[in-house]
Amino acid sequence: MLAFALAVFFLIITPGPGVLSTAGVGSAYGYNAGIRYVTGLFIGTNLVCLAVITGLAAALFSLPVIRIILFSLSTAYLFYLAARIAFAGAKISFVEAQSRPGIGAGILLQLINPKAYAVNTALFTSFLFAPDNFLFETGAKLIIMNIIWIPLHLIWLAAGVRLHRLNLNATTQRRINIAMALSLVIVVILAVGSVFTEFKGMA
Repeated sequence: MLAFALAVFFLIITPGPGVLSTAGVGSAYGYNAGIRYVTGLFIGTNLVCLAVITGLAAALFSLPVIRIILFSLSTAYLFYLAARIAFAGAKISFVEAQSRPGIGAGILLQLINPKAYAVNTALFTSFLFAPDNFLFETGAKLIIMNIIWIPLHLIWLAAGVRLHRLNLNATTQRRINIAMALSLVIVVILAVGSVFTEFKGMA
């Protein structure tokens, strides 16, 4: 159980689309928008967990076309989200400041993010500490994951919100938003590279 908790901690605390976008939304839009976004991520994460536990995810990802579609959608959406963070407050039609990522954005990110399925599959099929009691082990893992998930995402959100509340001048705030967005883009590019390597190995 301890090994499982440590795995969850390090998988969540390391920079990935979820935590980086959380910090970015906090920095660009503030606490209220950030809380709504994290709420969406929380709901989406648990929906992915249920899909993994019930075997639905395994059935879907056994079809290569589904994997390609989900990966393409998640990549495009992360680039779009990065653009919204980078240009928050700018007068650009598709990234207007009042159009803030909310609960729906967080849910969508998790549901179309292949990494979320891969991580949860690894966690729920490994680290067996009660192999004779599936319900207890699965329930315990869900509780442990959420106990760790919630505060870590709130810490990343607080870091972003702190930048937002410094009342920096517009130029400095825009540079910070762009830096947040670029960090998210780098993660996406690394993910694209790993998927291409995987497909090359399958060929």
